[in-house]
Amino acid sequence: MATINKNLSVYDKATIPNAKGLRFGIVVSEWNSQITEGLFSGAMEALLDCGATETDILRWNVPGSFELTFGAKKMIQTQKVDAVIAIGSVIQGETKHFDFVCDATAQGIKDLNVLMDVPVIFCVLTDNNIQQSIDRSGGKHGNKGTEAAIAAIKMAALGN
Repeated sequence: MATINKNLSVYDKATIPNAKGLRFGIVVSEWNSQITEGLFSGAMEALLDCGATETDILRWNVPGSFELTFGAKKMIQTQKVDAVIAIGSVIQGETKHFDFVCDATAQGIKDLNVLMDVPVIFCVLTDNNIQQSIDRSGGKHGNKGTEAAIAAIKMAALGN
């Protein structure tokens, strides 16, 4: 498992560009909000810690992870952002729905990265159970939202 012996919230500020003056979009799935709100908090804290201001961070909500691609695309098209973080949580259930949502969301975000000039960071947990999601959204493995924010800063700096 990729998170064993790794805390997703640990980063070295000396290796990260200053986020001052960069504008970030965060698209957040309302589905599994207990998890996505934790991821959003981790992303916000890291962006602010690295120099971004609250006025340079824009949040949009979408109903679920499947809708993250459209939300991110519209944000890129209508807002002046240097990077977008797509935050979602899909937890395995009893049907194949999990597979379809995970695949479509990953492919959609990949497509945006190929087609658009603004990086879209994949911060979608695809876990087998709720405990794994809790552990990665501020729990024992740290916060994937923090990790996504650091990736967003680094990718935004490439374009500036």
